[in-house]
Amino acid sequence: MPDDKKAIFANITADDVANEAGVSRWTVNRAFRKEASISPKSLEKVRAAAERLGYVPDLRAASLASDRSNLVALLIDDFANPHKLVMMERLTRILRREGWDILLINTLDRNDAGHALLNASQRRVDAVILIGLQFDDDMLETALHARRFRKLIIFARSSRNPDTISIAVDDVESMNEMAIYVNERGYRRPMFLAGPRTSSAHLLRKETFVEYWRQHFGIEPETVEVSAYDPALASDVVENVLSSRNPAMLPDILVCENDSLAIGATDVIRHKLGLRIPEDIAITGFDDVPQADNPNYSLTTYRQPLTEMVEYLVEVLSNPDQTNLNRLFTGALIARRSA
Repeated sequence: MPDDKKAIFANITADDVANEAGVSRWTVNRAFRKEASISPKSLEKVRAAAERLGYVPDLRAASLASDRSNLVALLIDDFANPHKLVMMERLTRILRREGWDILLINTLDRNDAGHALLNASQRRVDAVILIGLQFDDDMLETALHARRFRKLIIFARSSRNPDTISIAVDDVESMNEMAIYVNERGYRRPMFLAGPRTSSAHLLRKETFVEYWRQHFGIEPETVEVSAYDPALASDVVENVLSSRNPAMLPDILVCENDSLAIGATDVIRHKLGLRIPEDIAITGFDDVPQADNPNYSLTTYRQPLTEMVEYLVEVLSNPDQTNLNRLFTGALIARRSA
C-alpha cells in the first residue's frame, strides 16, 4: 500500500465511520467490542463502512477504557517434547477463534521462567497460562504477589498452589487404566520411564503406576528418570540402563510418562539394542502425539482431550469467578502394536 494511502487510513476515526454508516460513534465502538450489545443490521453497516474507509480500531486504547484487554500471556518451554507443539497449536487456534489475543513467551530455563512470569505480570494481560515444567512454588508465589492479571492458569498439569487454576487430564484415573491394561496383557516386569520431577505443577503418573503395581503384586516396579522430555535424552538413558543386561534381566514392558520418552526409547531399543517391539520389550506412552500413529512407532498411549480442555479454559477466562475452577478431564487409552 502506498505511503499516502497508509497516512489517510491512519487518520480515519470512529467519527468518520459513524458518519459513513449513519450511526452514532458509540455504535461504532460497540461494533468492535467482543460481547457488546448491537443489532446485526447496525453491525453490518458499521463493518461495511469501516472496510470502505480502511478504518482499523485502536484495540489498545479500547482495552485501556475497559477492565479487560482480551490478551493472555502463554508461557511455554520444553519444545523438545512434541506434545507441547500440539498443545500450542490447539490453544492458539481456539483462543483466537474466541476473540483472545496471545502473547507467546518461550521460557528458556528456571531463571528465565521467573523473569518471564514477572514480565507478564507487568503487561496488561487478563491471564497467564503456563504449560511448562520450570515453575516451582516460590516462583508462582512471587508472580501471584506481584501480578496485575486476574488468573494464573496451569494447563495440562495439576498444581498444588491454591491461588492457581489447574486444567489437566486426571493422571490417577488415566494411569490406573494404563496399569490395568499392562496387567491384563500379562506383563510382569515393567520398568517406568519418568520425566523430570517438579515441585508445584506436577504429573502423578509415576506415583500412580508404582502404587498400582505395589498393591497388586506386592513389589515396586523399577523406575528410571530422564532429566527432560527429550527423545534424544530418553534414548541415551535407556541405552545406558539396558545395554549391559542379559535377556532374562530386561523388562518385558517399558511404561513411559509421555510419548516423547516412548519415542526415544523405541528408537534405541530397535536400532541400537537390536530388540523387537513388542516381542522382546513392549512400550507404552502418554499424550497421543501425531508421531504415535506413525507405522514406525504404532504406540499404545493415552490421548488427552485437548480440545475439550482448551474450550473449558476459554470458559474460565470469561468467568468473573476466581474459585472452584480447577478441573480434571478424562481421555482415552489408544491401543496399538507397541503393547
